[in-house]
Amino acid sequence: MVRRRRRGRLRGEAGMVTAETAVVLPVLLFVLAGAVAAVTVVGAQLRCVDAAREGARAAARGEDTSLVTTLAGQAAPDGAATTVAVGGATVTVTVAAQVAPLGPVPLRVPVSASAVAQREPGTAEAPG
Repeated sequence: MVRRRRRGRLRGEAGMVTAETAVVLPVLLFVLAGAVAAVTVVGAQLRCVDAAREGARAAARGEDTSLVTTLAGQAAPDGAATTVAVGGATVTVTVAAQVAPLGPVPLRVPVSASAVAQREPGTAEAPG
């Protein structure tokens, strides 16, 4: 004798899948938002590193401080601050920014990077 399943049991399982999806979906969205935020922060950090290196190369060549700041600012994230410091035979360029990884959410993450370069022979004592 062949037994058949009741239709009521299948309907109950379909409701279970809907309930599980309703519980898991917000968690998945939260994980996705975290991943996007992490990528945004890492991208801004890498831009700070590139900007600091670009500025340090320009400062090592003896470029004016305003030009060093402009060059670093072009590679830096929006709203970044650039500082140039001369210490003996080296120059240090630091780029710092506040990043909003989740857009309009009022969360700011500070990122910064510094690069040090040896001044080239024959350059002025201090940029600027």
